[in-house]
Amino acid sequence: MILRRNRRLRATEAIRSLVRETSIAPTDFIVPMFVVEGHGVKEEIASMPNYYRFSLDLLQKEIKLLWAMGLKSVLLFVKVPEHLKDNKAAEAINPEGLMQRAIKTVKDACPEMLVMTDVAMDPYSKYGHDGIVGNGIIQNDATNQVLAEISLSHAVAGADIIAPSDMMDGRIFDIRSLLEQEGFHNTGIMSYSAKYASAFYGPFRDALDSAPVNSNNIPKDKKTYQMDPANRAEAIKETLMDIEEGADIVMVKPGLCYLDIVRDVRDAVTVPVAVYQVSGEYAMLKAAAEKGWLNHDAVMMEQLLSIKRAGAHMIASYFAKDVVKLIS
Repeated sequence: MILRRNRRLRATEAIRSLVRETSIAPTDFIVPMFVVEGHGVKEEIASMPNYYRFSLDLLQKEIKLLWAMGLKSVLLFVKVPEHLKDNKAAEAINPEGLMQRAIKTVKDACPEMLVMTDVAMDPYSKYGHDGIVGNGIIQNDATNQVLAEISLSHAVAGADIIAPSDMMDGRIFDIRSLLEQEGFHNTGIMSYSAKYASAFYGPFRDALDSAPVNSNNIPKDKKTYQMDPANRAEAIKETLMDIEEGADIVMVKPGLCYLDIVRDVRDAVTVPVAVYQVSGEYAMLKAAAEKGWLNHDAVMMEQLLSIKRAGAHMIASYFAKDVVKLIS
C-alpha cells in the first residue's frame, strides 16, 4: 500500500498553484532600455525582434507605459554616435550627454521609476572595449578612474543605481569612494560581478554598435577582463570582492547557461542577486518560435522561472513586457 503519493499535490491547477515554490511578478524585472539621439525614433533591433531603440521623446512615453504595467525599474544603455567616440570615453562624462539626458527624461516622465544606468566605456570607445587601450592591452587602473567619473556624472543626473559592467579589478572601490566623497551616499551600485566572456552577447553589441574593432594592436575580444566560461569558483571570489568594495547588488551574466553560478552566488552572499538574461537568450527563443520549433510563451516562462528558482532576486530581461502581458 502506498501511503505517500506526491501526485496528490499535482492533481489540479488550483492545488499546483497553492504549493508552487517559485513565481514570477512584474516587480521581479529590470527592463533594459536602449536610447538613441533624434526625435520620433523607434528603431527595431534586427537581431532582437520586437525590441527597440528609442529617442528621448518616445522613451518618455515608453517609461509611462512600463510603469502602468507594474514594471518599476529600468536599466539604461545609450547608442553613441561614432564621431563622439574616443579611447578615453570623454563623452561619457558630458553633463549634457545622451545618458545624462536619458536619466533626466525618465525621472521627469515618472519620478518613482527606479533608474539604473550602465557604467561602461565600450559604447563610447572607438575600439569597442570596456577600458582604455594602451600598448595592446586594457589599462585597468586608468580605466577605473574614468568609470568612477562616469558613475558620478550619472548620480548627479539623478540615477538611483549605477551598474558597472566592465569587469575591471578594483573599480567598485574607486566608484564607491568617489560617490561617498561627493556626498552621493544613497546612490546604489549593482555590480556585474560574475560577467562571463560569453558568445550570447552578439545582438546586444548590434544594438549599441559596441563590438571590439578588428585592428592592429587592439585586443580582439574581451577575454582578458571578462570571466572564462569554464570557471566556477572564480565567480565567488569576484563577487565577494565586489561586496567588500561596496557593491549593494551583485549580478551574474548571462543567465541560462550559468544557473549553477547563480545558485553558488546566492548561497555565498547576503546581498541581493541579479541575473541578466542576455540578448542571445532572447534572440534564440524569438528565432525558434518564429520557425514554429518552440512554444514562445511556455519556454519564456520556463526560462525565467528557472533563473528565479536558481536564486535570482531580480532579473534584467528583454521579455519583461511579454511576461507581464501574459500573467496579467
